[in-house]
Amino acid sequence: MIADCGFCSRRKAEELISNGRVKLNGHPVKLGDKCGFKDIITIDGERIYMPRKKNLLYLMMNKPRGYVTTVSDELDRRCVMDLLDGVEERVYPIGRLDRNSEGLLLFTNDGDFANSIMHPSRHISKTYRVTVRPDISAEQLVQLPEGVDIDGKKTLPASVIVKEKEQGRVVLLITIKEGRNRQIRRMCEAVGLEVARLRRISIGPVKLGMLKPGTWRELTAEELRALRTAIGKGN
Repeated sequence: MIADCGFCSRRKAEELISNGRVKLNGHPVKLGDKCGFKDIITIDGERIYMPRKKNLLYLMMNKPRGYVTTVSDELDRRCVMDLLDGVEERVYPIGRLDRNSEGLLLFTNDGDFANSIMHPSRHISKTYRVTVRPDISAEQLVQLPEGVDIDGKKTLPASVIVKEKEQGRVVLLITIKEGRNRQIRRMCEAVGLEVARLRRISIGPVKLGMLKPGTWRELTAEELRALRTAIGKGN
């Protein structure tokens, strides 16, 4: 709610709550507390006002390399938000792609929808086109889909398909159903593969298609319906 009213980002709002600077109807709140439009929310004693209605947006972007997936960046790096020309509502990215990765990135101002897609229990599949070099062995092709150890925890089974194989490079299609930090790169590193390029081409039933790098569009009604079905929300 704090983020939706435009006060700050969701991450900053969580920080404010953790630091005891947010009160609900005069009482300190903790992360996970609920609120409604009739509640009085104050930050450092100043009341903030919730929007009663907003136009829900669901967007997709072909993120180019060189952009960080944040609403703002203290290091003054280029942010994906800089590419959302013409979007009047305040939206935020669903999940992340690291600075050197590219491809499909979703945005919304629907918090419940975003949380449903990112929640580990939903197991929403994500497919990446990954170029590795110089080659891939039969053993590595077995290790990747079976799961590898990252920070003491084994990754869930994945789908790995060899799409192209040339001298010095191999293109893989890797599909995972979890979203750990830099997971694809770390999976490849764990089995000794060097990632030369990483591009996400689908999230659940939504595919990147021919969208040009650095551009965005709204999800179609069919894409949105398919995503809601995938996360168990029906139509």
